[in-house]
Amino acid sequence: MLQSLHIFELTLTLESEKFQKLLNRAIYESNVEQDFDNKYVDYALASKGITVTYHDNSHKKKVKLTVNTNLILGNNDPDDDNLSKLLRKLEARISDYFNSKYGLNDFKLSKMGLIVDIDVRERKKVPAYLKILHKIGKVKGFSLSSDNQLSNDMSFCLEGNSNGIEFTIYDLEKLAKDQLTEMDVKRKKLRAIAERSEGILRAEVWLKPKAIRGFTDETVVSKQIADLLENKDKIFLNIVLRIIPFGDFYKKSKAVEIIKKEVTDRTIRRKMLRLLVLVPEKKSLLLAQKALNYRRIDDVMEEFSLIEVSPVTISKRHDFKKLESLYKYL
Repeated sequence: MLQSLHIFELTLTLESEKFQKLLNRAIYESNVEQDFDNKYVDYALASKGITVTYHDNSHKKKVKLTVNTNLILGNNDPDDDNLSKLLRKLEARISDYFNSKYGLNDFKLSKMGLIVDIDVRERKKVPAYLKILHKIGKVKGFSLSSDNQLSNDMSFCLEGNSNGIEFTIYDLEKLAKDQLTEMDVKRKKLRAIAERSEGILRAEVWLKPKAIRGFTDETVVSKQIADLLENKDKIFLNIVLRIIPFGDFYKKSKAVEIIKKEVTDRTIRRKMLRLLVLVPEKKSLLLAQKALNYRRIDDVMEEFSLIEVSPVTISKRHDFKKLESLYKYL
């Protein structure tokens, strides 16, 4: 089982009058903060794993709940043993907050986040992996994207073209340091937090409604949550395998040596060697595969997987001669 965080978003769309009554009550009873773009955030339940946001838009009035399952369950993973406990607590807290007017199943599951910390054990390996991931470039079904909180050199971000999936992997220590420095956190505390995130690549998979419907046939929100969390590891790996090829990363010369030694099929071997050349030329694994123009490309990729060599190689100027497959850390 992957060590992970699970965050999801629930959305309730209301008529203007009902929305205003809820917002007025929240402002009166809680410490509500007005955010940008007519958003009001209520942190009354934040310590219990739920942040409530009121979106006072002119066309649609929405109440959104951001749910952190780790806070609700006391940092326990939502597995088969405590999924029902999670749903019971969630239902009780939502019902209590809204004075029993609304419950969990009145909301829609609008976003599900599966967040996994990959401990590669050495700080210097983190930027090395990110440089390799950038060489993957364009991925089928995705476009390169960015995050305002993450610089390009500390992250690799993709957004699904039409599949409702977002993928981000980034240097957790660098993000923590940047955010805490902005907050003027004392040096001793900053060092302690940075040490806890040293050597960690955080990978985030976010499912929007289209992807949620693709991974579960359930239509009731409580059943959707249960189904997705029961299959969270499989879903996460299913998506990441579409993006990051299986296999260890080598310098090109070493990858060539292994292929020549291990692959007996001459045609497949020739195509594999050609693909190694095309990836840096095309600056994308997908574009390299297309340029190879070979109808058995799946056989080529399967052979790379079987010998545990990635078709994406480490640049000559980079220090590492080998980086293990990220899947070996999961």
